Amino acid sequence: MSTNSAAMGNSGKVSGAVDHFDYVIVGSGAAGAILANRLSEDGKTTVCLLEAGPSDWHPFLHIPAGFIKTLFNPAFTWQFQTEAGPMTNGRRIPVPQGRTLGGSTSVNGLVYNRGQHADFDGWAALGNDGWSFADVLPYFKRMEKRIGGEDQYRGRNGELPVTDIDWIHPLCEAFIKGATGLGMPRNPDYNGADQAGVGYFQRTIDNGWRMSTARTFLTPVKSRLNLTIRTNARATRVLLEQKRAVGVEYVLGNNAGNLRRVMARREVILSCGAINTPRLLQLSGIGNAGHLKAAGIEVQHHLPGVGEHLSDHYSIRLVARVKNCVTINELARGPRLALQIARWMLKKPSIMALSPSLVHYFWKSRPDLDAPDLQGVFAPASYREGYVGMLDKYPGITAGVWQHRPESLGYVRVQSNDPFADPVIEPNYLQHENDRRVLIDGARLARKLLQTPELAPYVEQETLPGVAIDSDDELLDFARRYGVSSYHLNGTARMGPATDAMAVVDSQLRVVGLQGLRIADSSVMPKMPSANVCATTMMIGDKASDLIRGK
Repeated sequence: MSTNSAAMGNSGKVSGAVDHFDYVIVGSGAAGAILANRLSEDGKTTVCLLEAGPSDWHPFLHIPAGFIKTLFNPAFTWQFQTEAGPMTNGRRIPVPQGRTLGGSTSVNGLVYNRGQHADFDGWAALGNDGWSFADVLPYFKRMEKRIGGEDQYRGRNGELPVTDIDWIHPLCEAFIKGATGLGMPRNPDYNGADQAGVGYFQRTIDNGWRMSTARTFLTPVKSRLNLTIRTNARATRVLLEQKRAVGVEYVLGNNAGNLRRVMARREVILSCGAINTPRLLQLSGIGNAGHLKAAGIEVQHHLPGVGEHLSDHYSIRLVARVKNCVTINELARGPRLALQIARWMLKKPSIMALSPSLVHYFWKSRPDLDAPDLQGVFAPASYREGYVGMLDKYPGITAGVWQHRPESLGYVRVQSNDPFADPVIEPNYLQHENDRRVLIDGARLARKLLQTPELAPYVEQETLPGVAIDSDDELLDFARRYGVSSYHLNGTARMGPATDAMAVVDSQLRVVGLQGLRIADSSVMPKMPSANVCATTMMIGDKASDLIRGK
């Protein structure tokens, strides 16, 4: 067999037996775990799932509050950073991605948020047949185990529990009442008929535990004889024969000398995420020919859209010091923390079983808009420098906000043929003028929500950015200095019709111009959904399983 040798700058001799499967899936995250479950459910089709990270053995990967310990831990996440630039005040922004069974679903903020119906109708309008809201709703419902909401929109019998919060805090109630006083409706199900309004987030938490895709889709089926799961297996390139993907080369651990191959009789499916999927394609010689040659990679297939169209939610958080109330900042220390742990062990409501954001608000930056263009979050907690994981020492609350559909677009590009080198990640945050305007309006809305009469008995003073920061220029400067990624990266292998020269996959998620290679993860999204991208990525994985099986 003649396979490409485009990418192995550390080229070594393949060791071990070369195994053959019907399907090889790279990445066990939001989409990959679901694909592995669905494609192997007939008991006959053989599936190999490769995960670069370890198994989800650590307790912090299963305790919801454990995200504080795992999100920035290189043992379980890729510690990627964006390029520094003037719109982020010369800062490199962390964009960690999950690197363990379950991928980012094992380390993320646990929010379940589909987005607006119009998001998916917009995908279909771009020429992506089969991706309208009516087309994708059955897949959202199929994977969901939801109590509450309307049957028209919610699933009851799926693998993924989606639950309501059971820990009600007076500051959350005051925030919601204040928001309704400003004209926002209280919305009990933003994943139902309409997204607009304020209320509590739905979470992938059940009985006090994180419900990652590893726990819900892999653990129940890992004994299937036709499903092979290999952890610490880092893919270094897709093997091509002519214009067909025939397998994957990978290393065990970070040992470049321990090179292995696994072959696919039917298809290779990449579910590595918006950074690692374009990186693996480029390392395999699939991408923009000019970029590949500059990186010292032999071109196997010129596909200019690979790595382009990167999009992300750039968020800012306003913080206030509070009085007359105990916040999570105090509950997470000393004897109070011990009490919260005891409550969690007794299956009682506890901060150990919370998502970092408790309350949502979806609203408009300008009153003349037809639908919300902002997503906001609220929590009775505050974090130093705006980063989750470092609680303030004083009682605090946080109101965060970001623009639903940023128009600034960036890219992911490898710099060399070294599969262990991080790629260049450039989201171009706030490059587009409209993104700056909407975020400034969002900051003003968040501030207004922290100044309602309902919160007045509790709010002592705004500490970040502080009420003295008020002009548009000052608020933009604040956003440049303190804004962070929401970790919602997408679009780097976008779906599009044959008329779209920058499309990487077609509406069947097949890589354009190649056979036997598909992509199913957030990288295929043609436009940013009005939401955290995890739920939509899971839907993509579930729908992909039917596309692959011809259902």
